[in-house]
Amino acid sequence: MEEEQAKTRDRLLESACQTFAEKGYYHATVAEICERAGANIAAVNYYFRSKEGLYVEAWRQSFARSLAVHPPAGGTPPDAPAEDRFRSRIFALVRRVADPDSREVDIIHKEMANPTGLLSDVMREVIEPVQQGFAADVRDLLGEAASERLALLCQRSVMTQCIHFTLRERYNRTGTAAGWKPGPPPLGLDIDVIAEHVFRFNLAAIRELRRQVESGELDGGE
Repeated sequence: MEEEQAKTRDRLLESACQTFAEKGYYHATVAEICERAGANIAAVNYYFRSKEGLYVEAWRQSFARSLAVHPPAGGTPPDAPAEDRFRSRIFALVRRVADPDSREVDIIHKEMANPTGLLSDVMREVIEPVQQGFAADVRDLLGEAASERLALLCQRSVMTQCIHFTLRERYNRTGTAAGWKPGPPPLGLDIDVIAEHVFRFNLAAIRELRRQVESGELDGGE
């Protein structure tokens, strides 16, 4: 009995991940999700209490699956040089966002277009460790004299570049680029070429900022 219940729950989650990624929260229906899962409509309330609860858990599972395929540290050991760790994190993030099987990316894209606010807490919970890894590597590259504010600005800059560049390429390749607002056309470059550019561009910027801080040209980055 327990094994069958676990299978039903898993099917519901898999169906929800796919449906929310395709349609977003508001246009996805419980009936469609249950039909895809081969489950009774009442099963959503039984296992997840509500459509809202299913939405949150579907995103959480999608994110966990993506991290399993694309580990945040990229397989680089924590005692590796900071530059190597930094490069690996950038490549891992770019590859995860570019992966068409990363359904949490599609769910978030639709969430941003038509917000529910339901994912705020779970996103903060599971994304924070990834951000902390980036922050630690950026801090090592900037040096101890740099301010926390400067380290945070650098971290956010890097992650924004990774996501912005890659999303445009991803949706162009999957035929959903029409959902983008007007802007620069896709580059049509290999994903690893983009990752390497983001790495080199930001490494050069961080090195220059460190030089300015340590020479006194920039007062800690405040």
